Amino acid sequence: MEKVRAVVTGATGMVGEGVLHECLRNEAVEKVLVVGRRACGVEHAKLREIIVTDFFDLAPIENELRGWNACFFCLGVSSLGMSADEYKRLTYDLTMNFAETLAMKNPDMTFCYVSGQGTDSTEKGRLAWARVKGKTENDLMKLFPQRAYGFRIGFLKPEKEYKNTLSFYKFVDWLYPIVRAVTDKYASTLGEVGRAMINAAAKGYEKPVLEVEDIIELSKR
Repeated sequence: MEKVRAVVTGATGMVGEGVLHECLRNEAVEKVLVVGRRACGVEHAKLREIIVTDFFDLAPIENELRGWNACFFCLGVSSLGMSADEYKRLTYDLTMNFAETLAMKNPDMTFCYVSGQGTDSTEKGRLAWARVKGKTENDLMKLFPQRAYGFRIGFLKPEKEYKNTLSFYKFVDWLYPIVRAVTDKYASTLGEVGRAMINAAAKGYEKPVLEVEDIIELSKR
């Protein structure tokens, strides 16, 4: 099995930080390139980091994006308080610009995209954010045929040792064991998300869209 060589975005956010740490501790991952607007603050023998000021202008780093076989795209913004046009620009346009650049350099890459529960694959629902996320998933799957996966994460178990846990989770972390005891459909750990992405890149998965229960299942393979 080929070792995973992963590009990770969003490493200064909650999901990206969790995925990064899982990559660094996982023997299936050979090396990691973090691409972000600011330093992630992590040092490791497997890790390289590139700081970019503009994700819409990747020309200065294009040569650094060659030779990778996976991308774990964890970069994202909330739609709260944002116009529909700006949300589309920072969600769909930004993601596709990054993905198209990677596809040009690494046509056989596996692309794992963090969306969320409620994402609308039809692109016709009433929620604008869900339509945008759905379009992003759909077009990534066209760009990386049979090698793109939408990770529809739900409630996440916060990790106390990580720096970028969203403040919301610090107040509701007591809910996690209750939700998880009842069902696997709504809650997972950050480690499970990271391991599922690594396994998707190394082994593939039969579904292009992964709900929470799929993420948990794939993390165990």
